[in-house]
Amino acid sequence: MISKKTMHLSISVVATLLVLVIPVSWIPIDGLTIIEQRILAIFLLATMFWILEPIPIFATSVLIITLELVMVSDKAFFLFQNDGSVANFGSIIAHKEIMATFASPIILLFLGGFFMAIAATKYRLDINLARVLLRPFGSDPRKVLLGLMVITAVFSMFMSNTATTAMMLALLAPILASLEKSDTGKMAFVLGVPFAANIGGIGTPIGTPPNAVALKYLTGENAIGFGNWMGFAVPFVIILLGFTWILLLRLFPPQSATLALDIRGKFLKHWKALTVYVTMGITILLWLLDAFHGMNAYVVAMIPVAVFTATGIVTTEDMKRISWDVLWLVSGGIALGMAMEKSGLAMHIIDSIPFAAFSPLLIVGVATVITIVMATFMSNTATANLMLPIVAALGISLGGLEILGGSKMLILAVTFASSLAMSLAISTPPNAMAQATGLVETRYMRKSGIIIGVVGLSGVYILMFVLRQVGFF
Repeated sequence: MISKKTMHLSISVVATLLVLVIPVSWIPIDGLTIIEQRILAIFLLATMFWILEPIPIFATSVLIITLELVMVSDKAFFLFQNDGSVANFGSIIAHKEIMATFASPIILLFLGGFFMAIAATKYRLDINLARVLLRPFGSDPRKVLLGLMVITAVFSMFMSNTATTAMMLALLAPILASLEKSDTGKMAFVLGVPFAANIGGIGTPIGTPPNAVALKYLTGENAIGFGNWMGFAVPFVIILLGFTWILLLRLFPPQSATLALDIRGKFLKHWKALTVYVTMGITILLWLLDAFHGMNAYVVAMIPVAVFTATGIVTTEDMKRISWDVLWLVSGGIALGMAMEKSGLAMHIIDSIPFAAFSPLLIVGVATVITIVMATFMSNTATANLMLPIVAALGISLGGLEILGGSKMLILAVTFASSLAMSLAISTPPNAMAQATGLVETRYMRKSGIIIGVVGLSGVYILMFVLRQVGFF
């Protein structure tokens, strides 16, 4: 019997080959070239592989880059090169540009974040900070839940959402043990951690991969600094986090009057630990003050990488713990977007759809709703990789969107929407980890996740309106 993965793989490959070999004139996109047809086939393969996952999603990104090198670069396989006889062959892409996606500044920005997360965990800065920050919230279950969610969200702004969730769920174990078996508040605590991690990631450019992908398209006059991003994203996070806390207390009210918290630990004081504290403090401060000192977030991100490797704080063994799969996933998305942009495919797709006849509000609504639906069933990074090249081209080509903020607004709205999908265990790694505890019922995650997504998407529209009013767009 054929396995589901084999069937998905077969369907995806056959569909891709069909798009690749049919005459260009059969594809209902005006002005399509041979190069664009090949990139369209790669885009279709990436879409189906990221949705159906017949191979790991990071492997799909590696495949994208390889196929681009072989099929549309200036060093492509000879059967895919033009001998001058094909008039509408299109513009080939320099192989160095495709390969450069492996070392994109965005990748290095994330790498800096990973180094900080490894150092913080290795020298117990994360757990000790959590212990200190939880203390003011007392022993009232409602306040403790708020404390856990706030701390999770803050950590998720600078660390991997997955790593943050793993750490906070471990801290949660003694709290859950102190609650009665029948206490509905357990559900609030277990759901509060992944939801807070998902929401907190929106707060900074390194908080979640979709934010980093968005930076690829936010360049030139649309560029957003680290501090500027936090200036509007953090208030959004605070409001949505507060709503989520209230929602969880309403749906799953704790029945115990008090909680006995016993999180032990102390700050390390040897020179390596102090180096970690100082370096991380300086790095975050430089990120926040980028408008004053002139160094962008990518340059600043190299400081912890250099310091931690030179001092032996991050060793060769530690390097093996870096989430290389995330870096590959992001680089593949950057390569796909770059190919769609440079070949003209993204613009041709936009030109083939009569967007000018649609209301700008409708376009924003449809783009964000499609994004959140896609991200519910597949990786939010993969969703951003697929959606952002198209909406970036749409924002440039459609003058009617300028009244709402143009491409900058549309890119931000879609990016935020990709992080608001959290109604299923498969929607995000933090959700999956919460589900793995065995304490979460799918129906409760689905119900609360959908409510948060709807309210969060409404909040995105309000935020975009406010930013437009204050002249940010």
